Amino acid sequence: MTDYQQLIERIYHETKDFAQQGKVASYIPALARVPKDAFGISVVTPDGKCYCTGDAQQPFSIQSISKLFSFTMAYSKLGVEIWDRIGKEPSGTAFNSLIQLEHEHGIPRNPFINAGAIVVADIILSNFSHPKEDLLNFVRELADDQNIRFDEEVALSEKETGHRNKALAHFMKSFGNIHNQVDEVLDFYFYQCAIAMSTEQLAKSFLFLANEGTNSYNGHEILNPSRAKRLKALMLTTGLYNESGDFAFRVGMPAKSGVGGGIVAVIPNVLSIATWSPALNPMGNSIAGIEAMERFTTYTGKSIF
Repeated sequence: MTDYQQLIERIYHETKDFAQQGKVASYIPALARVPKDAFGISVVTPDGKCYCTGDAQQPFSIQSISKLFSFTMAYSKLGVEIWDRIGKEPSGTAFNSLIQLEHEHGIPRNPFINAGAIVVADIILSNFSHPKEDLLNFVRELADDQNIRFDEEVALSEKETGHRNKALAHFMKSFGNIHNQVDEVLDFYFYQCAIAMSTEQLAKSFLFLANEGTNSYNGHEILNPSRAKRLKALMLTTGLYNESGDFAFRVGMPAKSGVGGGIVAVIPNVLSIATWSPALNPMGNSIAGIEAMERFTTYTGKSIF
């Protein structure tokens, strides 16, 4: 039986210096002030046991990891109809690119690039009475933690600097793929990205995907096993932007990353794992986080392959 606590402490000490190689996201001013050397690792198993080391209780801006939560809400409402407005393929272009949308008539390649997540935000506005409150309550339920909050400073910073996202939203509106007012959709999207969570909370919140779509803490079915399988497939192929293929090759877990430095991954029926290290590589992913994830699957011999 694997001693996860001993293992993640070993990995923490082996990989923490990798953070010195990267750069903290600076295009969102509130993120630029995050300490570069912060690093945390958390592992949660289906029986609810949690193993943590480093800065595992320190909340940080989860950024694009939030796209998984909003997509799960939308997918549970719309089912297969969601694919009329969003694709399932890797993008091959930057996560905030406008180029592909022109060729593909306003249909984003997948829900984890910014354009796809903005369409998901539009879907949520059309299907939930109190979108921001409903999202936050959903995340709290998944993590079994009522203390999760929006970081208002980050949300404001996103609003002030999110010109590319505004362009994406207006561009898709011109193709008819945004149904609500653009400002309202973007307000939700910026707040979504500004959710603050720790690696412990994130690992707990992804546990439903390791449990075939069912929340381990209250027994509620979030997604049926078939939809949970499809979501994990999307994570494997698109969850780390244009580094998804390399991450699948090196690590072998479905995962989602964010420019706040977080990465969360799952091994079905085994565990969920989250890392946080804000120093990023040119693809926008945490350098130390990827190193830690790779060593975890190498040392345990556990992956989806």
